[in-house]
Amino acid sequence: MSKIDAMRAMREARYNAAQSAKPRAARPTAAPTAPTAPPKDSQKAPQKAEDLAEAPSEELCGHRNMSGRTCTRDKGHAAKSHRYS
Repeated sequence: MSKIDAMRAMREARYNAAQSAKPRAARPTAAPTAPTAPPKDSQKAPQKAEDLAEAPSEELCGHRNMSGRTCTRDKGHAAKSHRYS
């Protein structure tokens, strides 16, 4: 048995031991939470969709790299590099 074959056998044995040791549990699903209603005594007027559309939003650079990730810096950033996520 060569050194590579021995390393492969050890890796497979550790993998099988780890798989048998941990129980197979289903991924927990998070229940969607309903937004809480504001109190009726609130003095603020409800915002309309038009008001929300006019609100200034922080736009991102949007530059894409080769793998399809987009830049998370502000639009028109002065930095030479991009931050991808």
